[in-house]
Amino acid sequence: MKTIEQTYGYDDVAIVPGEITINPELVDTKINIDNLELEIPIFASAMDSVVNPNFSKEISDLGGVGVINLDGIHVRYEDTEEIYEEISKASQKEATEILQKIYTAPVKENLIGDVIKKIKASNSRCFASFVPASTKRFAPVAVEAGCDSIVIQSTVTTARHNSKSLEGLVLSKIVESIKVPIIVGNTVTYNVSRELMETGIHGILVGVGPGSACTSREVLGVGVPQVSATLECSSARDDYFKLTGRYVSIITDGGIRTGGELCKSFVAGADAVMIGSPFSKTFESPAKGNHWGMATPHESLPRGTRIVNKQEYSIKELLFGPSSKTDGTRNLIGALRVCMGMLGAEKVREMHDGTLIYAPTIKTEGKTYQLSGLGS
Repeated sequence: MKTIEQTYGYDDVAIVPGEITINPELVDTKINIDNLELEIPIFASAMDSVVNPNFSKEISDLGGVGVINLDGIHVRYEDTEEIYEEISKASQKEATEILQKIYTAPVKENLIGDVIKKIKASNSRCFASFVPASTKRFAPVAVEAGCDSIVIQSTVTTARHNSKSLEGLVLSKIVESIKVPIIVGNTVTYNVSRELMETGIHGILVGVGPGSACTSREVLGVGVPQVSATLECSSARDDYFKLTGRYVSIITDGGIRTGGELCKSFVAGADAVMIGSPFSKTFESPAKGNHWGMATPHESLPRGTRIVNKQEYSIKELLFGPSSKTDGTRNLIGALRVCMGMLGAEKVREMHDGTLIYAPTIKTEGKTYQLSGLGS
């Protein structure tokens, strides 16, 4: 008999405080993806609405990394300002159709090297994303131009894939031929994570359909809430590490809006997080608040649409504050440091030892009510 498993998203759980606490000033937010060290465990999503070369420099200067989409507009058009302008002026009704038209332009191989070199010229870390179909051809071009890490990304990725190609993308061969860390995604299950790790890759993106710009769960019915997905994939990482001694980083990708959700990701087992929508609201975002996912311009089954956000804050304010709000949407690193202190975790990986409990969000907490007959 088929059964239904209980799964959990961010609003379903809470973090239990630790038995030892430490001063937040003593915690260390550095992480490693293979041999690459980042000062803060935050990636900006490989979305054209979020990351361009200028954005990459700004977030790199603050210790994180922006993943540039090298299947997107930056390698299809030499003048992307006109493209961003066309997208921002489109009505909501015609936005998806315009995006589909824009993304039919062919990739220009020479622009791949140009984009990478522009990012590296600013003394920034460069992580570049490709869909599996273009990885074999274009990833070596990016690495030759100086790319620090390759991200191979699609809505759902597995180690075993059937296609009409005589030889599809073989991850073990990519790892062997390209001498930079390889991150692969997205997935949400234990078994697929283990199989991906066995190919030699260095990181896994976790998340199918959780982001605000993607509607895979609505359109396809496919997806797993992020807390459960992260628990599954990090469990695979831990078992693989015990067996082999090789550590593969887990990066929770999508659905994170607040400091609390970011912290829950780490306690669930993430080594880093990838964030899209909050970065699209920064003053540095190239699309001026417009936001769309990688699957939005899909030629036959677009999933998601263009979202119009207000640009409200800088990247620095989002990450480090000061915060003018109490809803946890700014000062993400400040929230992380305080949470680490409450758990007694000096390193990000020590947050994995924390405990999550089932505690559905109660919207009435903290409010005062006047009860009839009892006065105020």
